[in-house]
Amino acid sequence: MSLAHRLRHISADRLRGMRRGIEKESLRALPGGALARTPHPAALGSPLTHPRITTDYSESQLELITGVHGSVDACLDELTRIHQFVYRTLAACCDGDGDETLWVGSMPCTLPPDETIPIGNYGSSHIGRAKSVYRMGLGHRYGRRMQTISGIHYNWSLPGLSNDEHFALIRNFRRHAFVLLWLFGASPAVCASFVAGREHGLQPLGAGSLYLPHATSLRMGRLGYQSEAQATLSVSYNSLDSYAASLHEALTQPYPPYEKIGIRNLGGEYNQLATTLLQIENEFYGTIRPKRVIQSGERPLHALRARGVEYIEVRCMDLDPFVPVGIQAQTMRFIDIFLLHCLLQDSPPDTPEEIAALGRNQHLTAAFGRQPGLQLEREGRPVALRDWAAELLADCDPIAAALDAAHGGSAHAEALAAARAALAAPDSLPSARVLATMQGDFGGSHIAFVAAQSQQTRNHLVQLPWAEEQQRAFAAAAQASLDERAAIEAADEGDFESFRLAYLAPERLQV
Repeated sequence: MSLAHRLRHISADRLRGMRRGIEKESLRALPGGALARTPHPAALGSPLTHPRITTDYSESQLELITGVHGSVDACLDELTRIHQFVYRTLAACCDGDGDETLWVGSMPCTLPPDETIPIGNYGSSHIGRAKSVYRMGLGHRYGRRMQTISGIHYNWSLPGLSNDEHFALIRNFRRHAFVLLWLFGASPAVCASFVAGREHGLQPLGAGSLYLPHATSLRMGRLGYQSEAQATLSVSYNSLDSYAASLHEALTQPYPPYEKIGIRNLGGEYNQLATTLLQIENEFYGTIRPKRVIQSGERPLHALRARGVEYIEVRCMDLDPFVPVGIQAQTMRFIDIFLLHCLLQDSPPDTPEEIAALGRNQHLTAAFGRQPGLQLEREGRPVALRDWAAELLADCDPIAAALDAAHGGSAHAEALAAARAALAAPDSLPSARVLATMQGDFGGSHIAFVAAQSQQTRNHLVQLPWAEEQQRAFAAAAQASLDERAAIEAADEGDFESFRLAYLAPERLQV
């Protein structure tokens, strides 16, 4: 069945039923570009229980979460409001000086020694301790620096999709994600502190910075979210059953190098939650994940097995340092088009050989994507990246037209046209603009460039209109989250070790 034929079977009402939400990570940083190692401000609420403002790996790494929205503009409006509250709160919390800001680059600011990067603190409850111990485990397994990388997760759903359709979409996304890395990658350089003591293969740029001249997204390359241990995990995306079986094994089978770390150290403090290849489901790194909203205390894998895929999470988007909240409406509309293309195009089963080739394609695009004539692998044969991307964009024309017909206007056609224009002009890509601005205005300094953009972004957002009723609503939500955390802590029973063993029990992964 052709893409056009499948598209005709998706009604305008279903297209209007498309939903999206954003999770956006950013480090708290000081004006000179150093990591802010202060505790998460209490005025922002509790990261354990606040539905919109939490932390990711580090106590210094904020994660801002929108609700689910039927329009791109509504989603961005909420994300903007969350940022406004955060910036105003940081200004009030920093001795009135407003020194801390949000780092607008995906690759981190100047980092202290690895062991002094603070991990997230979620309070004294069993679930709060579990979240911190999980992060301690990530630090032992991969190093704390890797966990300070930030990005945007794009959560997306379309009414009426089956599990098989979701996994067909995921397989094609993995095949074609190089397009998103190429078009929207914005991390071609890093501060030298990020790779101190590591083999990295980067070139010096200036003022303690390193880069690759044709890189698009070092965040998604070998220096980013990569794991030699997880490379041994062969995950099949051919069905929910095969995916779940792969994760189940990784969550239940001990992994010898992690057994050596142990659950606790000699002083009795916890090193990690488990000695399995994955401590919990969220440890599995990938460009995309099938997701299902979980019930209280439920394991994510159980939720997927019991009730199927509800939405997908795109995880390969860099922060755009030139955009106030890290992503713009046109980019989001292109992602919507792209995901529909992944759904509607033929999606044959994946194989171990193809999965390995896709990994190589990702690394090539991340490190050398703008290199003239770069070739990727497609069905065992070389193909020019830009030729393959042009074919995919051409296939998207009817999808953009259908979305514009459903919503009115021409915003989707314009988003697709912008992608085509970028394909024809690699120097206009965010990754190229980052390097050009760094070299032209900041002496090649990654830190100086991102610090300046961070300050400019802060100034822009705090100057936007802000009503007292908005302040009251956010402040009330922050206090409610603190009250909820206190209630959870008061209601705890038993000891943490019993809680840990019960939560990780293999039977809780089954239906």
